[in-house]
Amino acid sequence: MLAADGLSFAYQGEPVVAQIGLSLPRGEMLGIIGPNGSGKSTLLGLLCGMLSPQSGSVELMERPLADYSRAQVARRLGLVPQNAELASGFTVRETVLAGRFALMGGRMFENAQDRQAAAEALELTGLTELQERRAGELSGGERQRLALARALASEPQVVLLDEPTSALDLKHQRMIMELLERACAQRGLAVGLVSHDLNLAGMYCHHLLLLSNGRALASGPPDQVLTPELLSRAYGVEVAVDQEPSRGRPRVTLRASELS
Repeated sequence: MLAADGLSFAYQGEPVVAQIGLSLPRGEMLGIIGPNGSGKSTLLGLLCGMLSPQSGSVELMERPLADYSRAQVARRLGLVPQNAELASGFTVRETVLAGRFALMGGRMFENAQDRQAAAEALELTGLTELQERRAGELSGGERQRLALARALASEPQVVLLDEPTSALDLKHQRMIMELLERACAQRGLAVGLVSHDLNLAGMYCHHLLLLSNGRALASGPPDQVLTPELLSRAYGVEVAVDQEPSRGRPRVTLRASELS
């Protein structure tokens, strides 16, 4: 559904992403992890077309991303940035319906299909009871879920998310990750997400891409990427890795420094 080959990008001559390749199949979730400044958000910008690579290429559904218009990309790919812009005066329902704009084909008003898609997105993200609230009245976590609902309302084939659980409590972290997991399994959605939470990424993602200094340090299933050796190289700290009890996925624990 989404693939990249040899992606490189620099800001003012300073390399930020160098020779990155990845593949995101239908029905799978890819977690992009790495320390601050490793190029994660820049990579997401390249994958959605907000940034143009200085070398390399991105393909969306086996066609060069550069060949699509922005409207065509919006019909196929949903983006949920970390600090999504939401019109504070719009209701939750109106905001989610705005996610249908690229599909409306010039129509001025929503139809039954638009309303049904919005209702499903509200239900999936647990926002149905808040649909008449103004976006400006929501908490940070509710706003994050609203941004996701708006993206899902467009019924995309691919969704890219930047830190989708960063503002959420434990209950809603699990809700969002399980929502994405179900969408992969039941709808064939392809999901790529940036995360600083190694344990959430390891528990729910099919594959992980570990970045360090703008390059891919490791790529593969979570148990092949979340190893003490690789994480120590990427983050510069010592960690312990064992298995979490519910799924047997790798669990990362930071080792405290010894007091001098």
